[in-house]
Amino acid sequence: MDGNNDNLYISTLQRYFGYDSFRSIQLDIIRSIASGHDTLGLMPTGGGKSITFQVPALTMDGVCLVISPLIALMKDQVEHLKARNIKAEAIYSGLSPHEIQRILDNAIFGAVKFLYVSPERLSNKLFLTKLTYMKICFIVVDEAHCISQWGYDFRPPYLHIGDLRKTICETMKGSIPGNRQEGAPPLPILALTATATPNVVKDIQERLKYDTGNASAAMPFNVFSMSFRRENLSYVVRHADDKFSELMHIICSVRGSVIVYTRNREKTKKISEMINAEGVSATFYHAGLDFAIKEKRQEQWQKDEIRVMVATNAFGMGIDKPDVRLVIHMDCPDSIEAYFQEAGRAGRDGKRAYAVLLQNGQDKTSLMKRIDATFPDKQYIRTVYDHLAYFFELAADSGEGAVYDFNETIFCQRFKHFPIRLESALAILQNAGYISYDLDHDNRARVMITVSRNELYYITQLSKAEEKALNALLRNYGSLFTDFTFIDYGLIEKHSGLFEEELHIALKGLAQRRVIRYLPPKRMPTITYLRQRVVSDKLTISEDVYEKLREKLSERIGKMIQYITETDTCRERMLMEYFGEKVTDDCHRCDICLAQ
Repeated sequence: MDGNNDNLYISTLQRYFGYDSFRSIQLDIIRSIASGHDTLGLMPTGGGKSITFQVPALTMDGVCLVISPLIALMKDQVEHLKARNIKAEAIYSGLSPHEIQRILDNAIFGAVKFLYVSPERLSNKLFLTKLTYMKICFIVVDEAHCISQWGYDFRPPYLHIGDLRKTICETMKGSIPGNRQEGAPPLPILALTATATPNVVKDIQERLKYDTGNASAAMPFNVFSMSFRRENLSYVVRHADDKFSELMHIICSVRGSVIVYTRNREKTKKISEMINAEGVSATFYHAGLDFAIKEKRQEQWQKDEIRVMVATNAFGMGIDKPDVRLVIHMDCPDSIEAYFQEAGRAGRDGKRAYAVLLQNGQDKTSLMKRIDATFPDKQYIRTVYDHLAYFFELAADSGEGAVYDFNETIFCQRFKHFPIRLESALAILQNAGYISYDLDHDNRARVMITVSRNELYYITQLSKAEEKALNALLRNYGSLFTDFTFIDYGLIEKHSGLFEEELHIALKGLAQRRVIRYLPPKRMPTITYLRQRVVSDKLTISEDVYEKLREKLSERIGKMIQYITETDTCRERMLMEYFGEKVTDDCHRCDICLAQ
């Protein structure tokens, strides 16, 4: 690769992200995708995956299309890019048709550099039509293990990506943006994941229809992998009949910032209260909390105002706090991959850190029960599908694209469902392509100014709080006169000097005076119908999204049980070998090595 291109990538990194050099394999991945090669990057949690596509895209013409299954992470990355004055948007279930139309039109006319979409969007007719009018520089597939049935989080909509490239290329008319080498595919795909076994790597390339014609001995199939070994991280499994007492013993024995993972939303609150009662500052986090509350708690923890974050696995994606000293699991994850990702959030600064999994005699039984809980029988799934239609009053052969607020509590009360079993049925209906179930619906406030700029000068009799709020809105958001705009309460509070409740009252006052339209934050999950509602007898739940996935879950749980019950083999060696990495020596840091 030309050194001038390397200089361009480094200057782009410095200009937009403030770093002087790339880490590990970042530059190798950038060179490969910028040259037009299909590329696969295996980078453990904290490895800096986003840099590998954001930097080359900023040096190329056209839109970088990013496909990600994690709505919370899409929103987080879009906000970070916008904060750097980089044009980015995200499309996901819960947006209005008008908002989606606006984003797609802006992408067509060059007003968007990074377009993030969920995989379910790839089957939407409007999206596919609009996409053919965009100039795409390359496609990014984040969390690429989701495309593989060998992966721990298989998402069938990902299977459309290979066909998507063909559709786009047919409309490109020979236009090849970027620094492509002769013979390279006209629209390369960059797949990224933090966790992939050898089977998953092979499956990703096959399902994405990778062009491997440019492979060489030095660059086999354009796969770049960082070692999964972490010399500073100690893996520990500890038996504890009283998990909370052991938790407090560990927290009090190791200084520094802590994440405590548990599977249950109610337990996050209970455990955080118990930790606080012991004199250690803690708070809790899960997907059901209000957006502003989540943002505030995350900020407090990142600034070390609170030491311990007790959370479900909704916490951690996109969080870049390098000095986490402890990640403690109160409950066993159901896969090595999930555990490895979460444990890997400890010690990103390279200093000593610990990943501790607490287990007792109940954990093996609980893991086995998750198989039936995750895959309820098919007739139950059909019943849930019918009950959704009754709940939303949706007739057969209608509803494609319709978005509904979903009050799970009322639904469960009315139709006598248990939440865990219900959510598993909804996940299977989503995998089967019938609905999109968004637990993390964007609940930020939205504002649009309904008067012209000139009319603003003649508005009188506003309260001081209303004036402060309006001025702060105008200073921070440029699109308020044309469309609804998501606003950040924290940002407006900072620039207006108002507290949250004062700001809410001021915005309501401006709305009553018809100066703005104001949509307060929502706290409701949403369900989007991805196709017309069918009669439940015609509901197709294929082997790929039920029997095969159930079998894979059973295998993964078996591996997890093996990990927590092992007493002789180095834990790091077990993890490395699971991901296909050859390891010849023990870590001498895990509980098994130290015991020996």
